Amino acid sequence: MFEVSLHLVAALVFAAFFAGLIDAIAGGGGLITIPALLLAGASPIEAVATNKVQGSFGAATAAVAYARAGQVDPRRQIGSALVAFLAGAAGAVLAQHVPTGVFRMGLPVVLIGIALFFALKPGLSDADRVRRMTPALFGATIVPLVGLYDGLIGPGAGSFYMIGFVLLPGFGVLKATAHTKLLNLASNLGGLLLFALTGHPWWAVGLAMGAAQIAGARIGAGLAMKRGARAIKPLLVVTSTAMALRLIWQMWQG
Repeated sequence: MFEVSLHLVAALVFAAFFAGLIDAIAGGGGLITIPALLLAGASPIEAVATNKVQGSFGAATAAVAYARAGQVDPRRQIGSALVAFLAGAAGAVLAQHVPTGVFRMGLPVVLIGIALFFALKPGLSDADRVRRMTPALFGATIVPLVGLYDGLIGPGAGSFYMIGFVLLPGFGVLKATAHTKLLNLASNLGGLLLFALTGHPWWAVGLAMGAAQIAGARIGAGLAMKRGARAIKPLLVVTSTAMALRLIWQMWQG
């Protein structure tokens, strides 16, 4: 039934639960699940594709949780979500034809910059800040760029959406986090559609991990809404730094 042995499935399910919790708060769940899938024997393209399967469950769960709590109105994000879906699909097409090494070289710098911003920037809270860009313009410019990255590589896309919402539309930290989830789901599904057509996902493993993602995302979204920026900021710093270090290590090993 499963593409790998049961003990590996159990390990992957545990990784997915923890990833769902982290991703619902700060993004970066792929930092956990993609290495886990690679260690379980998936090829790089299979790992990215299967990560789209299981990650979609977590993103959907978090999106519903934030919407039910009144932190975001999904109806106002329909246009941006469609853009993210198409961009994610385009990224997945590129992932199968374009070497991603050049993109990975610049990512550690970007991720460390995100970590430093949230660690050192005073005054970041759940209160809205000065708006530098309308949400509509954000959806037409930043969303397709992050969506393309999500389909092409993946890990950290939620963090990129989130910091964009903080810096440009000026959302508070919790509001920004809530607004990332539908977009992250859309770009995930766009990428998954293309990977599914080429037969790369491990469906049975991905669905089992997806069930664990639902449980983790529920807990993570609850913690984020309870503690707000006090929970989100430190975790975002940790996950961004960890992703940067992992990418640097991969390049060093390569």
